[in-house]
Amino acid sequence: MKYKIIEKATEMFLKLGFKSVTMDDIANEMCISKKTIYKYFENKEILISEGTKAVHEKIHDTINTIVSKNFNAIHENFEIRKMFREMFNSFDNSPVYQLKKHYPEIHNEFICREVDECNAVFRQNIAKGIKEGLYRENIDIESSVRFYYTLIFNINETTKSEKEVFELEYHALEYHTRALATPKGIKELEKQLEVNK
Repeated sequence: MKYKIIEKATEMFLKLGFKSVTMDDIANEMCISKKTIYKYFENKEILISEGTKAVHEKIHDTINTIVSKNFNAIHENFEIRKMFREMFNSFDNSPVYQLKKHYPEIHNEFICREVDECNAVFRQNIAKGIKEGLYRENIDIESSVRFYYTLIFNINETTKSEKEVFELEYHALEYHTRALATPKGIKELEKQLEVNK
């Protein structure tokens, strides 16, 4: 029951907003008593915190699945972006923006988890791209990782509309790839930009 509550509550938080969904709303949606929810979660903040952990795990399980398909480094980044678009497509407001605005402590926990995981993914992707000849050999990987995640997290934290987040992330991915790419990488980038219009 605990996991069902987390799943339903998270779906509602993402769709309707972290602030506007109440424990009553969740109980009504699930046809259970509010008492049942409080049996597992002392308050709404704990439920939101558990929900963001579940979203984090889902995101990174999906990223690992994409990485295991062994696309080239540039194609892999576009597949990851596509996954985010599919996962958050039905939401009007950016979940990260909402979380930061209404629950800054939970947002900070979420960002700390995301930064560590995303840095590892970005780092592996750059190393892979260098091996494949798609990225230049003389890249300072740590600086490139830092630049890219600063761009991506800033977009998510300061942009209210989820639609605008996707557009800006698309431009950030192109910008990031052009900064790293060899002539061979630029050809692959152009191909991905054409396919992902």
